[in-house]
Amino acid sequence: MMQSVDIAIVGGGMVGLAMAAALKNTDLRIAVIEGRLPDENLAELPDVRVSALSRSTEMILRNLNAWDGILSRRASPYSAMEVWEQDSFSRIEFSASQMTQPNLGHIVENRVIQLALLDQVKKQMNVSLHIPQTVQSVAIGESEAWLTLNDGQSITAKLLIAADGANSWVRKQMDIPLTHWDYGHSAIVANVRTVEPHGGVARQIFTPMGPLAFLPMSDPHMCSMVWSTDPVRAERLLELTDDKFSQALTTEFDARLGLCRVVGERQAFPLKMRYARDFVLERVALVGDAAHTIHPLAGQGVNLGLLDAASLAQEVIALWQNGEDIGAKRNLRHYERWRKAEAAKMIAAMQGFKDLFEGNNPAKKLIRGLGMQLVGHLPGAKDEIMKRALGLKGELPELAKMTGQVHQP
Repeated sequence: MMQSVDIAIVGGGMVGLAMAAALKNTDLRIAVIEGRLPDENLAELPDVRVSALSRSTEMILRNLNAWDGILSRRASPYSAMEVWEQDSFSRIEFSASQMTQPNLGHIVENRVIQLALLDQVKKQMNVSLHIPQTVQSVAIGESEAWLTLNDGQSITAKLLIAADGANSWVRKQMDIPLTHWDYGHSAIVANVRTVEPHGGVARQIFTPMGPLAFLPMSDPHMCSMVWSTDPVRAERLLELTDDKFSQALTTEFDARLGLCRVVGERQAFPLKMRYARDFVLERVALVGDAAHTIHPLAGQGVNLGLLDAASLAQEVIALWQNGEDIGAKRNLRHYERWRKAEAAKMIAAMQGFKDLFEGNNPAKKLIRGLGMQLVGHLPGAKDEIMKRALGLKGELPELAKMTGQVHQP
């Protein structure tokens, strides 16, 4: 059986579904191919994979009508941030009230975002969902891409969008080279119960072994933890009993919230920077982790990916309305330049932060301490940093722009 569409999106995660949802008000025919259907039933304990959603991402999700679906499931706004360095006077704080914002963002489980977007995409008459299905082969012709699915179905599309993650199958099939390096860290993620309430504050400590973040969840005594450290140490930490792990965690976190106790599973994954040489080829475009991955230091990975989707959708809609070829590389070059520049800036910033806070050299510690104090006291410096973190700076797609007053849930 052959299906002919305008756009085939490989990957039905957060970014792929956002891409489809962003094309809801068009007559473009869209196919979404995803290998796994997310479980709709949320456990009492949150998933360990969460994202810190910026204001611009919130705007995208509001404009895609997915925000209410997120709030009705589970989302945790945070109103302040504390960043400090172990055994140092380096410290800086940010608060929403200082910026006249209702909050600094939301901590949301990745599956919650995916489910809320899936709710919307299922309503679209112009989308066919192929879940659970995988692509077995792809061929690029002069005017369309040809896909064969594992059930034997064939799909042709004017544009193939790779939204299939960091180890993108589509990117590999297209032989798109990667600039990449290993950060030399693994990230351990888990849920942590604390004696002291988190107070809606996101906290991050820099230690000689790597950064450790506690992200506040809706339960006032529950945080989502991201502990970045060298892979050998990460393995050793994973092998510890819950009690021993919790003791090590409490010590690493300076006991800032009292005794910590890990709850549920612990997962670890290696941290790598990836940056595709090409974000577009003839008939192919990359979005999200298929195009770039960064250190989770500032939690900006998902925000970058959703901005990719909103930006590409904006370009495609303009091309379609003007009767242009949506799959021609020359027509997609603006998207590529736009998003490559934004990704490169974020990669450079994260690498700079990592390099600055790495190690225990006394001179570097002094520079870090003075730098944090300076940022804390320079007029406008903190605001500038937070506007970047909130996604209120840079060249934003229309979907990410403020459409009205944001209210705290």
